[in-house]
Amino acid sequence: MHAPTLRRRPRTLAHELVESLGDRIRGGQLQAGDKLPTEAAIMEAFDVSRTVVREAISKLQAAGLVETRHGIGTFVLGAGDGPSFKITPEQFSTLQDVIAVLELRIGLETEAAGLAALRRSEANLLALRKALDAVIAAVEAGQDSVAADFQFHLEIARATQNSHFADLMQTLGAQIIPRARLEPSVEMSAERLAYMRRVNTEHENILDAIASQDAESARAAMRTHLSNSRERRRRAQAEAA
Repeated sequence: MHAPTLRRRPRTLAHELVESLGDRIRGGQLQAGDKLPTEAAIMEAFDVSRTVVREAISKLQAAGLVETRHGIGTFVLGAGDGPSFKITPEQFSTLQDVIAVLELRIGLETEAAGLAALRRSEANLLALRKALDAVIAAVEAGQDSVAADFQFHLEIARATQNSHFADLMQTLGAQIIPRARLEPSVEMSAERLAYMRRVNTEHENILDAIASQDAESARAAMRTHLSNSRERRRRAQAEAA
């Protein structure tokens, strides 16, 4: 009797895909400025699911190897050999890790929101509205909203007109959204839907302040948004203890 074949877990497949694409970037087959193949092409070439491709791209972003430009595609940044700040996926493995990153985000994104309110263009506002609409649509459809949520925060960084904010956010990647690490496949229960709607109300408050060019309100709205997320994780940590 043959032993049953064990299927590799998606997370293992994603790691293998990251290694394969990373090797091509470091080996020069994919060079800075090159556009990665489409999700569909990567799925076919490596025989993996869309979920695996997206997780791999997120990890490559976190490693500073690629950059996703909304509506255009994903491009190679470089071989990633130089010293750079990054937070690896392993550093998001516990509630304490996620809380620590939220503390970093409070400092970074509170000021980014204030600068965005002072400097945003009409194009920035349109990009922010589009990203937030995508978050809302995903939540209401019971779908994963992590990528759209990250895009919203990234567009705020871009609206500062200071490329360092956007560069750092790109380096951190979508893994900084807490539920990307701790709640990757939680069902959209009525309670969770209500929570996600409250989160989107917080997003709307941030966008309203930026649109009104009210820097102090934008800072306060962002601090409230991220602090609420941090406190939710602190309560979960206390309950687990």
